Parts: sequence; structure tokens; C-alpha cells
Amino acid sequence: METQIKQEKQCHFCTNNINDVDYKDINTLRRFISSYMKILPKKRTGTCSWHQRKLATAIKRARTMALLPFTR
Repeated sequence: METQIKQEKQCHFCTNNINDVDYKDINTLRRFISSYMKILPKKRTGTCSWHQRKLATAIKRARTMALLPFTR
């Protein structure tokens, strides 16, 4: 039996050359939210630390502006 080697996840924003995470881009933000509307950790999504912090801020802003719900 061969052992499978886990492939390291790439940051979505770094690979697509996106510097700023826009809080108005709901479709992108929904990729990083669980079904319970919680922010997914970077270990699960594969985002880098810098973009994870920007992502969390953008999600919180979108919730405040009522673009995303707080809970489901």
C-alpha cells in the first residue's frame, strides 16, 4: 500500500494576486465561512496569515453592514 502525501494548500488570494480582501465581494467571502456562519481557520482554508487577518476583518465588516448574517 502506498502512503498518500498531503499536498500543502495554497493561499487563494496569493495565487490569484489579490492584495485587498473586499468586504462587498460576498461570493468570495462565503468560501471562507462554515454552514454555521463561522469564520473557517486558516488550517482548513489554506490562506496565509496576512490574508487570514484581512479576511476576518472583511467578514466582520460585511456582517456589520448586513451583507452577511451573523448566524444561520
